[in-house]
Amino acid sequence: MDKNIIKQITAIVGRENCTTRLEDLHCYSYDGTRKSFLPSVVAFPDSSAQIAALMRLASVHLFPVVARGAGSGMTGGSLPVEGGMVVALSRLNRILEIDRDNQIAIIEPGVITGEFQQEVKKVGLFYPPDPASLKFCTMGGNAAECAGGPSAVKYGVTKDFIIGLEVVLANGEILTTGTRTEKGVVGYDLTRLFIGSEGTLGIITKIITRLIPLPEHKETFLINSTSLPEATGLVAELLSHNIRPCTLEYMDRTALSLVAKLLPRPPAADIQAMLLIEIDGSRSAVREQTERLHHLLGTFPHCAIRQAATEAEIDELWQARRSISPATFQLSPHKISEDVVVPRTRIPDLVHFTEKLARELDLTILTFGHAGDGNIHVNIMLDPNQEAQHQKGEIARERLFREIINLDGTLSGEHGIGITKSSFLPLELDDTTMKVMKQLKKLFDPLGILNPGKIFPAEL
Repeated sequence: MDKNIIKQITAIVGRENCTTRLEDLHCYSYDGTRKSFLPSVVAFPDSSAQIAALMRLASVHLFPVVARGAGSGMTGGSLPVEGGMVVALSRLNRILEIDRDNQIAIIEPGVITGEFQQEVKKVGLFYPPDPASLKFCTMGGNAAECAGGPSAVKYGVTKDFIIGLEVVLANGEILTTGTRTEKGVVGYDLTRLFIGSEGTLGIITKIITRLIPLPEHKETFLINSTSLPEATGLVAELLSHNIRPCTLEYMDRTALSLVAKLLPRPPAADIQAMLLIEIDGSRSAVREQTERLHHLLGTFPHCAIRQAATEAEIDELWQARRSISPATFQLSPHKISEDVVVPRTRIPDLVHFTEKLARELDLTILTFGHAGDGNIHVNIMLDPNQEAQHQKGEIARERLFREIINLDGTLSGEHGIGITKSSFLPLELDDTTMKVMKQLKKLFDPLGILNPGKIFPAEL
């Protein structure tokens, strides 16, 4: 990048908030995919006005701009694949308002998700979306990817809780969307358009979230099953019997083996799957739902239920669940990690298919995730020293994606498309849908400077 442009960027954000040092650039070159692309410069603005000035500069000099939160994404959404400038949003980390009476909050994109949850909890409110990386991921990144998490089965995902945004567009204009009110149908729903757009349409600088009252009570249950089909089949049965858990997580035997030491009681050798279930609400509602759960489990002979007795035990269970993804690297330092979704009734079909795929290609494939909404994480483990295994891994991924479409599912539930899934987009989206999406991209970013190379296949 031209030195004169660097000087102008520095003039906008201040010398201490702009870096071109190689060691700094490397820190902003990668994400959860373990892929790396060096930017030319990293800027740390602290206001929407500064971001607007940066975008006006980029529009004149035509250099790429990539917004970045914590860099915890799993599909390459925040990678500067064409170089240019990374706009790190870590300084926009203020909770501007928590309105307890109207149950909303206004925050900046650099706010850490878990810290935001703790702040609203102090006033008796609840922000449910809870991705596994909530202790370090940011609200802006969650909005850009439409993050989910275990609570989505009852409460929904990020898009269900964001009711308004402030966004800096590619030309430097500042757009506001949505309202502070629960209802609002004036004009198009631009808020939903930006959520999940992976930074390709604008840079989010302010978020208005709806909140809900903190549930009065919660109980946590662990179901061990010696039958994988029975465990996966139980998921749809729970909901059809009017049992509405706030969490319904699934782990297969391989996933369990990785975190067994973290569990309060390591599972027996014959356990094929585990379900982690939480029920929340008023004490009477939780009691009534618990009775239904026990009654239903009486009809599943291969499943045994145990209720968590202490907060410490609950914390251990959740530590084990949230540790699965990083623990997979015990098997291999390389993996293909997908977050596919199928209708709940098709989860047994999906799990059966992955086991068949593993046998046919001689690969280790494990499944775990948010069974309550059909969002299953499929991890294909690869030996970095075996090129043939990497080739089989790519074959497995394509076969998996084709099967997901056959099962009336979708390729991504919460990780987004980024660069890792873009070539598979035509499997799910028809030509007309793709054309309209590209027209929207062209409308908001006619110069193609906002997070280029993401979502759409390169050949389209």
